[in-house]
Amino acid sequence: MHERSSVGELANSLRAELNRYSPGGKLPSSRALVERYRVSPVTVTRALAQLAAEGLVVTRPGAGAFRAEPRTRTPAVGDTSWQEVALSADTATELVPRAVDASGVLVTLSAPPPGVVEFNGGYLHPSLQPERAMAAALARAGRRPGAWGRPPTDGLPELREWFAREIGGSVTAADVLITAGGQSAITTALRALAPPGTHVLVESPTYPGMLAVARAAGLRPVPVPADADGVRPELLEAAFRATGARVFVSQPLFQNPTGAVLATERRSEVVRIARAAGAFVIEDDFARRLVHEDAGPLPAPLAAEDPDGVVVHVCSLTKPTSPSLRVGALAARGPVLERLRAIQVVDSFFVARPLQEAALELVGSPAWSRHLRSVSQELRNRRDTMAAALALHLPELALPHIPCGGYQLWLRLPDTLPETALVAGALRAGVAVAPGRPYFCAEPPGGHIRLSFAGVAGPTEIAEGVRRLRTAVDELRP
Repeated sequence: MHERSSVGELANSLRAELNRYSPGGKLPSSRALVERYRVSPVTVTRALAQLAAEGLVVTRPGAGAFRAEPRTRTPAVGDTSWQEVALSADTATELVPRAVDASGVLVTLSAPPPGVVEFNGGYLHPSLQPERAMAAALARAGRRPGAWGRPPTDGLPELREWFAREIGGSVTAADVLITAGGQSAITTALRALAPPGTHVLVESPTYPGMLAVARAAGLRPVPVPADADGVRPELLEAAFRATGARVFVSQPLFQNPTGAVLATERRSEVVRIARAAGAFVIEDDFARRLVHEDAGPLPAPLAAEDPDGVVVHVCSLTKPTSPSLRVGALAARGPVLERLRAIQVVDSFFVARPLQEAALELVGSPAWSRHLRSVSQELRNRRDTMAAALALHLPELALPHIPCGGYQLWLRLPDTLPETALVAGALRAGVAVAPGRPYFCAEPPGGHIRLSFAGVAGPTEIAEGVRRLRTAVDELRP
């Protein structure tokens, strides 16, 4: 049994039995719990620690665990109604009120109820994560000299050098800042490049987390339509002229949600158009290490072919590893780098050194390349399984593009199938899907859903999820 589930189950069992002991009463010893529940000593220790954190148990070194005294005082209920006036007053004079709406992001971060097939996830299933390699890397990192000291504000030099080599071209460690994941990097970049109240150009559709960041910063997202070859350059040029925007946010490789790759002939055109407009391109290279086995050679990042500093590059180790390995990088050239550095320092000082050290240990180990090969093969298999199941059981849902990287499929719904009703019906049928509406910053051209094949246990669960989705569609037929 997986260690985490064992801890949760033991904690539940102990919690249910606490009424057998009077307050201050001693619980069975750790050895007795190991024998009784047939779990490891580590599982017992973690379960007791969980109950202690909940205030149900008190542990005393050398003495054991005891039932905690019950809480007798009821916390006072305060009056927070004054905040409605205070918060509304903050935005009364703003040209573009800051709208902090995390609903589109929470769809992919919230775990569905037990038993629900998770097609809405944005991260690798635990079975795909390099848990042993990460644990070993973290253990080695903790023993490094100075591992718990203050790191350089820009990040560890060796880690910056590794990211620079991964980006390629003439990018050097001096051009790189270490960030707390990709979302943090995008937030910093948008704050550095776009003043509140101005426009920011985005692909349509695009990642809801970026739209949320832009709106929270008081920016006006403007959609630029994309097709199977990425953003359309002629429409990008027209959008720059019409809005005077100074920033375009792009995912040139395995775009989220469509999976599109920016075509070769459009790559230099996009950078040229931005340069002519005196604008920056924020390149969100989030999926490069989620390439599928059959993809072939990948195009280099836009930043690798940009000597003039038009491209601000964002990448991260989070997607190919674990949601909790929040280590990423910002790469930029010219005066903008100092602005990025200043904003990052003010916001967060630096990324925790043990996490940076662990990232270095991980990417420098033989396990890293083995993990990437395994993920590449597994993602291809899952993609093929899901695409085949959809073609067989849900042919009325249009799948215009089957990507060779990333972790999702983007489906167009027929006009007779309401998106909101399908998402709700799917959840009732036991499968969670991501609605398409949050991926558009203007009116969408139609209903869509996004299905992730990375957050489930394997092909069997994918097949079951598609079967449940078929049930949901059938229930909505007139």
